[in-house]
Amino acid sequence: MTLYLSAADVDDLLSTKEVIDAVEQAHADVATGRAGQPPVSTLDGTPDPSGSGTKILPMTAISHRHELALVKFMADVPGNRDRGLPTQRSMIMVTSTVTGECVAVIDGKFPTRDRTAAASAVAARHLARPDSAVLGLVGAGQLAVEHVAYVSAVLPIERIVVWSRSTSTLAAFRDGVAGEGLPVTVAGTPQEVVTAADVVCTLTPSREPIVRGAWFRPGQHINAVGAPPRPDHREVDGAGMARATIVVDDHQISIGKSGDSVLALAEGAVTPADLDTDLGQVITGQRPGRTGDDQITLYNSVGVAIQDLAIARLLIDRAREWGRGRQLG
Repeated sequence: MTLYLSAADVDDLLSTKEVIDAVEQAHADVATGRAGQPPVSTLDGTPDPSGSGTKILPMTAISHRHELALVKFMADVPGNRDRGLPTQRSMIMVTSTVTGECVAVIDGKFPTRDRTAAASAVAARHLARPDSAVLGLVGAGQLAVEHVAYVSAVLPIERIVVWSRSTSTLAAFRDGVAGEGLPVTVAGTPQEVVTAADVVCTLTPSREPIVRGAWFRPGQHINAVGAPPRPDHREVDGAGMARATIVVDDHQISIGKSGDSVLALAEGAVTPADLDTDLGQVITGQRPGRTGDDQITLYNSVGVAIQDLAIARLLIDRAREWGRGRQLG
């Protein structure tokens, strides 16, 4: 029997801490050979008025620890903004590596959101200065709300500085983080966010750089998160990539799908060697992360399937325990 979990089934099943710990272990498992994920292929979908066109990304991962394999079928559809629909949609299928049965089919909305914020928290835990107190957010959508909860779980955050082009998005953000009890300052520009923050999270679907390396301060950590997995989209300019010690979620995937990496390489701002440290290698001590208080660190997040698999394992177990979802077949 296959368990089907809708978005409503999984929305409130997991705690922040257990998601962070699961994503951290998943990256460590990749680094130690207990899990794997091949490079992501891309299928060109229907062209749309945005000029970018729909991209379909089948993402796969395997965990020997959990004896599970996963396929996530993600659609990145810029034209959905004009339709009032989400620009990214996905479904996840989980299969047993022992019996080959389809264990679960899961709507990807909340797992994608939570694994992305959890990966940023894991990166901040290992790369940010431990006394980081000001969280800066360039972008104020729902993913920014999640980043407040997740990053605050690993660092002593005392206040938030946030920027967005949209006043309605900022208002929704304030409502969304009200329960965290942290003061919120609205910045007039992305530069004001970077200038004020100890940890900066970029959370926009930008095609052109919205954050400049010239603004970085010694000791900062940056999570470059928001740009979609397209090699022509980026949030951080080449100077920012050049100034920072870079850690990626998976170097083979990053140099093919992350515009922050691809375009910095094309400009000669960085070399392939600057992009070959994976987050799992830092977690396991195979590669250094932060080595000094003045060092600028940057986590280039493109999003990888092993993160989805880690959360899927938790969701399947919790849903069975709480009686969520329905059985198919």
